[in-house]
Amino acid sequence: MNILVIGDIVGKPGRKAITELVPVIKDEFNIDVVIANGENTAGGSGVTEKTLSPLYSAGVDVVTTGDHIWRKKETAGFIDDYSNLLRPCNYPPGVKGKGSVIISVGDKKIGVVNAIGRVFMQPIDCPFRAVKVEIEKLKKETNIIIFDFHAEATSEKVAMGWYLNGEVSAVVGTHTHVATADETILNKGTAYITDIGMTGSMDSVIGRKKEPVLQKFLTQVPARFDLAVDDVKLNGVIIEIDENSGKAVKIERISRRL
Repeated sequence: MNILVIGDIVGKPGRKAITELVPVIKDEFNIDVVIANGENTAGGSGVTEKTLSPLYSAGVDVVTTGDHIWRKKETAGFIDDYSNLLRPCNYPPGVKGKGSVIISVGDKKIGVVNAIGRVFMQPIDCPFRAVKVEIEKLKKETNIIIFDFHAEATSEKVAMGWYLNGEVSAVVGTHTHVATADETILNKGTAYITDIGMTGSMDSVIGRKKEPVLQKFLTQVPARFDLAVDDVKLNGVIIEIDENSGKAVKIERISRRL
């Protein structure tokens, strides 16, 4: 089974890359399942029904998110209507939405889990404990499980990879928008990468126009960070998984220019 996991989709440029490139990549690599982080699809921060629609139409099966999931007020009103839209599983009990889902592909079931880190990020429930609870639920139905860990600190992501080694098929990091070169198969069969990068403008500072970001660093004066639109790429990984064991066989980075 081949699974494509796509990094943070940033605004309209990122959505356009999904629309045009995902169908091509699916055909080229015989992709069975597409997972994409969509928390930045709406103007670069947040998600709306309008920005979800083109992702699903292009062939994305599950949309994961992160710390910007509630940036748009309307999200709380529709999140429970979308079974394949996840919010981090380590939000406190009672929060709308869900942190994991099982989808079917033919006669196979695939579990997807989403959590957010705590290091250099907002205070939130423990991702290590929360994801274990979700995984135990999913393992009652499938041994193919993909985990999107939306976190800032490399150390926290690496620790999570080892923590879930052998428990899930893959641990993929999102959030920092910069792809890392450490993709590997851990010794108990879990595919791992610290960050899969972003889908959006590469002529930018992590998706935003360079000039105002530079001015903010130089002056510390607040500035409006508008979306960049040039040199758009889709970034992510393709993971090959043994359908019987649920273990990863191969993980490969993919980067396609729009």
